Amino acid sequence: MNITIYDVAREAGVSMATVSRVVNGNPNVKPTTRKRVLEAIERLGYRPNAVARGLASKRTTTVGVIIPDISSIFFSELARGIEDIATMYKYNMILSNSDQNKEKEIHLINTMLEKQVDGIVFMGGEITDDHVEAFEKSPVPVVMSATLDQERKLPSVNINYEQASYDAVKSFIDQGHNKIAMLTGTLEDPVNGYQKYAGYKRALEEHGISFNEDYVVIGDYTYDSGIEAMESLTSLEDKPTAVFSSTDEMALGVIHGAQDRGYRVPEDFEVIGFDNTRLAMMVRPTLTSVVQPMYDIGAVSMRLLTKLMNGENVDEDVVVLPHRIEDRQSTKGESVN
Repeated sequence: MNITIYDVAREAGVSMATVSRVVNGNPNVKPTTRKRVLEAIERLGYRPNAVARGLASKRTTTVGVIIPDISSIFFSELARGIEDIATMYKYNMILSNSDQNKEKEIHLINTMLEKQVDGIVFMGGEITDDHVEAFEKSPVPVVMSATLDQERKLPSVNINYEQASYDAVKSFIDQGHNKIAMLTGTLEDPVNGYQKYAGYKRALEEHGISFNEDYVVIGDYTYDSGIEAMESLTSLEDKPTAVFSSTDEMALGVIHGAQDRGYRVPEDFEVIGFDNTRLAMMVRPTLTSVVQPMYDIGAVSMRLLTKLMNGENVDEDVVVLPHRIEDRQSTKGESVN
């Protein structure tokens, strides 16, 4: 049998309004009365109805978080950053997997709104006009995390993916490489595809290196696509000497794909990944990777959302965090002869 606020009021010998004030932390309650109400709540095992409280206050202190895949190390780090800040600011979190499927993403946005969430953190791939329309029609704030819209108008937290990729490819060039391959995501993906690919091409162009389309392989972010990429790259007559992968997971496939064919990393192929997930330390040789601060991106996304939900002043709602390259054993760190 559910214990109601009426039961607590009767047990404590006070009005339901007084119980409500105690539950909601209102200071205008006598200490002796507060103590009596809290003791009644403890005896009866009363738990406030969050839905009812939300209807009354028009706030549920709940946020919706939509991510492509919770099993991904990358997205789980982001989710942890979001959750820690949500807890700090006393928000509950509803987490859903979208499988980076457009129809499912739009459905989840609407489902979150039906659940009366106070705000949404969204992580996905390509942001279409349908996504933008859903975000703009949302009655609550939406912050995109590690996700970009083409116009850069929606609230978001990211790093500069184009510049980070440029820096990774330039580090190869600085070591004397001029045969540099890239394993990228679909170019429709503004982060793992287009932005990183644009940085790769700009680095080549600015350093006078001819673009070779045979050196660009489209993957699907998985380990297996890294294996498959090396099947293609090692079959070329003029093989590359360095491979830049737009994700760490694909980079592991690149390393193992090279090793399976009798090549050595970094002696025959130098490899740089992207994200600096825990996977970078789990492979041998350990993986040089662009550091994308996943936890920080999630944490800053949630903090930005709390400000928007509470109507706080926000000077900049398109946030760009710093990046760097963590050098490990998959690159030589010295000039190529």
